Amino acid sequence: MYNSSYHREEIEKVYGKISPFELKDKLINLAEDSSKGSAHSLLDAGRGNPNWIAATPREAFFTFGQFAVLESRRVWNQGDLSGMPRKEGIAERFKEFVKNNPDAPGINLLKKMINYGITVKCFNADAWIHELVDGIIGDNYPQPDRMLRHVELVVNDYLIQELCYNEPLERKFNTFAVEGATAGMCYIFDSLIANNILSRGDKIALMTPIFTPYLEVPHLPRYNFEVVNISADEVDEKGRHTWQYPEGELDKLRDTSIKALFVVNPNNPPSVAMKAETVKQLKDIVNNSNPDLMIISDDVYSTFVDNFVSIMADLPYNTIGVYSYSKYFGVTGWRLGTIALYEDNVFDKLLREQDDDRKQRARRRYSGLSTDPDKIPFIDRIVADSRQVALNHTAGLSTPQQVQMAFFSLFAITDKENTYKKLTKSICRRRKKLLFDGLGLELNTDAYDAAYYTHFDLLEWATTNYNAEFARYLQDNYKPVDILIRLAEQSSIVLMNGSGFGASEWSIRISLANLSDESYSKIGEILYDILGKYVEEWKTSK
Repeated sequence: MYNSSYHREEIEKVYGKISPFELKDKLINLAEDSSKGSAHSLLDAGRGNPNWIAATPREAFFTFGQFAVLESRRVWNQGDLSGMPRKEGIAERFKEFVKNNPDAPGINLLKKMINYGITVKCFNADAWIHELVDGIIGDNYPQPDRMLRHVELVVNDYLIQELCYNEPLERKFNTFAVEGATAGMCYIFDSLIANNILSRGDKIALMTPIFTPYLEVPHLPRYNFEVVNISADEVDEKGRHTWQYPEGELDKLRDTSIKALFVVNPNNPPSVAMKAETVKQLKDIVNNSNPDLMIISDDVYSTFVDNFVSIMADLPYNTIGVYSYSKYFGVTGWRLGTIALYEDNVFDKLLREQDDDRKQRARRRYSGLSTDPDKIPFIDRIVADSRQVALNHTAGLSTPQQVQMAFFSLFAITDKENTYKKLTKSICRRRKKLLFDGLGLELNTDAYDAAYYTHFDLLEWATTNYNAEFARYLQDNYKPVDILIRLAEQSSIVLMNGSGFGASEWSIRISLANLSDESYSKIGEILYDILGKYVEEWKTSK
């Protein structure tokens, strides 16, 4: 039999002690139990998995897969068995395939994407198409290990377009295709330790709020870093959070004992990008106070902000860029991500300057890869470390995944009118408006807002809409988890606590990507009713 008090006590007991993603699962259990026999259906606005997908590049992918299988059967066709596709003349055969299949799903995009490689990138047609055919068939190890050659070049074009706003740079980025941004994050942490660029107990900085694992990983025993938080606690003239970083917070980075800075930009959960003034100050800090600062910038929500420019563009020498395709294209299940590092970078410089003891340890680690391990660049060390070095020859993201990554990249590159981008932005912005309308709140426009999530601070709302006395009443009589439990218990709505992301204690994160439009109106209205009950209780108590 359903026992809500048991669930409430269990959730209150673990609140603040476990990851918000684990807490969310317990809230889902409570919401599901509460919805039994009621008119409520579960509304999970916790995890940020979008409820849309980019369909056309998938159609092109599967149509191209048919061509690839035909190429395999050309070579050897024996019942269920076929051969490995051959390169010679494959471009002409592809033209014939396109001509004979004018109505195949995604065929027009497929032509555009292949032509981009031939006419814009000046690839050899046979080599380009064969790499994609062999890649989508998946009959060979990734070669090179880091990334397929042609695929890397088109993915780099996409990253420059979306993260660097087509800014010309003197050198290029080397890119490693990985199993989503989370894998990239793990690989970077491990390689920084393996190469003694960071050591256990070193001081690092996190720009908070931030994706929860960035808060949790540094405290694991293998790292045990000393963590300095750079808090986005700036408020406007009305006392509302802007989710930008005050100058005083950023100035903490002038401390040269801080060796690395981890950034999610736009941040998570507010999903607000750094303003230009912040980037300018960060450049000044690096150029004049902390030139060896290593920056790891996770830019997964960048495509939802107008004219976004990554720190990679402004500080390419100091920055490793991490990017995931998951949110923009609706591909969380594909696990597609990249690590990008500028050819001339501080990581390689720090490796060159290490004392002989540290260099000797690295030589032993990478001796199986080269007779001169000192010259292995950091990006290639990340590749090797991702397979414990000894299995470097089997490193790399699966080739069908790399081909799909290339197709998504080319889809965005050839979308000259940004039709898809405008559509995804409009979805998020429309849902945020519906949520705030339901809450009875005015929606402020912010040029830096991705609107992929929104962050609602209960104490800020209480103070700005009522007064500080009401805010104190909430703090004295309730716990921050109370509103999450009420939403799950009474209306089967699941949200996440912002405190788990390093945000304010009385805040909640609402994903604007993964539910229908009408669900956000409903969440806003129910949240409004719950907030009203707090107000009534306060007034009665007076």
